[in-house]
Amino acid sequence: MAGKPPTGDPVQDAPDVAAPQHAAAGLPAIAHTLRVAQQQMGVRRTALTLLKVNQKDGFDCPGCAWPEPDKRHAAEFCENGAKAVAEEATLRRVTPDFFAAHPVADLATRSGYWLGQQGRLTHPMYLAEGATAYEPVTWERAFDLIAEELHALDSPDEALFYTSGRTSNEAAFLYQLFAREFGTNNLPDCSNMCHESSGSALTETIGVGKGSVLLEDLYRADLIIVAGQNPGTNHPRMLSALEKAKAGGAKIITVNPLPEAGMERFKNPQNARGLAGGGTPLTDLFLQIRLGGDQALFRTLGRLVLETEGALDTDFIREHTHGFEEYERTARAADWDETLRATGLRREEIEEALRMILASRRTVVCWAMGLTQHKHAVPTIKEVVNLLLLRGDIGRPGAGVCPVRGHSNVQGDRTMGIFERPSAAFLDALEKEFGFAPPREHGLDVVRAIRALRDGDAKVFFAMGGNFVAASPDTEVTEAAMRRARLTVHVSTKLNRSHVVTGARALILPTLGRTERDRQSGGDQFVTVEDSMGMVHASRGRLEPSSPHLLSEPAIVCRLARRVLGTESATPWEQFEQDYGTIRDRISRVVAGFEDFNARVARPGGFTLPHAPRDERRFPTATGKANFTAAPVEYPRAPEGRLLLQTLRSHDQYNTTIYGLDDRYRGIKNGRRVVLVNPDDARTLGLADGAYADLVSEWTDGTERRAPGFRVVHYPTTPGCAAAYYPETNVLVPLDHTADTSNTPASKSLVIRLEPADPA
Repeated sequence: MAGKPPTGDPVQDAPDVAAPQHAAAGLPAIAHTLRVAQQQMGVRRTALTLLKVNQKDGFDCPGCAWPEPDKRHAAEFCENGAKAVAEEATLRRVTPDFFAAHPVADLATRSGYWLGQQGRLTHPMYLAEGATAYEPVTWERAFDLIAEELHALDSPDEALFYTSGRTSNEAAFLYQLFAREFGTNNLPDCSNMCHESSGSALTETIGVGKGSVLLEDLYRADLIIVAGQNPGTNHPRMLSALEKAKAGGAKIITVNPLPEAGMERFKNPQNARGLAGGGTPLTDLFLQIRLGGDQALFRTLGRLVLETEGALDTDFIREHTHGFEEYERTARAADWDETLRATGLRREEIEEALRMILASRRTVVCWAMGLTQHKHAVPTIKEVVNLLLLRGDIGRPGAGVCPVRGHSNVQGDRTMGIFERPSAAFLDALEKEFGFAPPREHGLDVVRAIRALRDGDAKVFFAMGGNFVAASPDTEVTEAAMRRARLTVHVSTKLNRSHVVTGARALILPTLGRTERDRQSGGDQFVTVEDSMGMVHASRGRLEPSSPHLLSEPAIVCRLARRVLGTESATPWEQFEQDYGTIRDRISRVVAGFEDFNARVARPGGFTLPHAPRDERRFPTATGKANFTAAPVEYPRAPEGRLLLQTLRSHDQYNTTIYGLDDRYRGIKNGRRVVLVNPDDARTLGLADGAYADLVSEWTDGTERRAPGFRVVHYPTTPGCAAAYYPETNVLVPLDHTADTSNTPASKSLVIRLEPADPA
């Protein structure tokens, strides 16, 4: 029956394992999508809801940030997007009676999957100090409690205001405005844990911390390099764009430690070839790289381009770049033996990649967390930029950098000012528009926020969406830090692990989802989002709210600001809550690129934000040009008898949200505690396929971090490398093991040992 949640937490200690698949989507994806949607929403609600996903008059998918084409299918969503929508539009409800029946100690023993499957939150809930269960509370009392704790702080910097990527532009702008008017730049966000390395590298090299391509550029490209990314699971609609690029003649190089079904063959469920035929082979060259070897690969490719007569775009290099001579000296010294050791590739494979690069007039490089979550992530991405600069492939149609963002508005949140290190220009514009002096001292990112909680330097934690505890590294340290807070507050649509790892007091504030109609006193409202390629468009929910006790995210921020800041604030918070158009008017005067915001976003499909390198071949860096860089080549090393582990998602998962216990493409069913190990490595370690082992990470601090009871799966990974799902393996990631410059947790290059364990 639709709307009925599971009553017991499923056993996950004996997963079934079959051979991995070699194609993605097709009829199985359709069948699975419809089954999950109908279980959560019922038949009629499924039809009404899914047909509005990613439509110009509909709502933006709460899943990934992949952009929509101008001409859209009636079913403009993927399997995982449909699961995200189904869990938000579900008929299941988590009421006060549920919390009365499930004390926090009971909920803390449940899996993240079970918690998420219970349904939508319906009432504000409060966990008093010393209490064992959440109880319903009025909104007025909830805001009083938050104000009480914030006013008791010795400094505004003892408060942390975290943001998830699903927050709309309007809510994000208000949220950062409130935090800065309160007096802090402590605005950690999910970007700190994923694409912060991309922003750091791109800001320094091309002057804009965002990608430089649009969908049309992918369609026009001669060559697309997909590095450290698994579109089939994490951004499935990207496969349609790659298929279209292939139809236009593009070649694709995939760089990944794991073979991924989606990049092997795509069975597009939107056409007959995908449904009934063999689908479209996508990858022309698969470089099965060793974990963390990407910088060495791109450095050597740069060396080979330098050594090839006529391969350089000398006019572009002379007119638009800086630092070429130093880069050239460094790149020409790239050592083949070191490259082969770092990458695990054969020389012939790298030379074949070179031939494809030289044959391309327009090259796009796409990447995700497989590049961004290493200690040397920032220089790795700079090396990607170096290669493109050599060929003049930034600011040329059909070419450029394409960091593929995760959550649906994670890029928009940063554009709106959710950043612990805001620019002086942004703060100046904020001060001019609102008449207060925002703090200028940099705030705390995610890793530094956890340290502040751990050390007692932060006392209030407020999260606008997300699942901070499950998403963060070093799980035991993070959970202990959260429990030291005086108050933890989570604005959420569903239950998650963060609700049961609380401070002395805790609040859960239920909010509207993307699918739901947002009625304010000024009439029906819409919000806006920015996709991974800088397109801004409207999102309008159509369903009736899951509960009459829900507030929208903008309304929550506005009411909180009025209660905390009081009459001393000249900001028109009440007006902002009534009419979101007034928020967009202010954004248009503060945030560059949003001029005449209301009129431009009213156009179907929205508008494209300016991007100087793409639009003008202008690079707003410190040198005024695109910068070549020449950092030393780094790569992770594992001692004898150890492996390098990357944490990753299963196919039945989006970020920390677990939709199911299967990873269909990798052949895993009914379980998540699996570790994928190359068969030769497993035999050397004495671990049979189906054996069980504890994963123990080894790091310089000497602390043992252990994830117990993982089934060993013999899998075609790169030798010396292993893979396992997060958040189960976040316990293995040391808090201080982060990327240089960006401070992003280095979750993709953990040195681990496998200790045999009793299956019982």
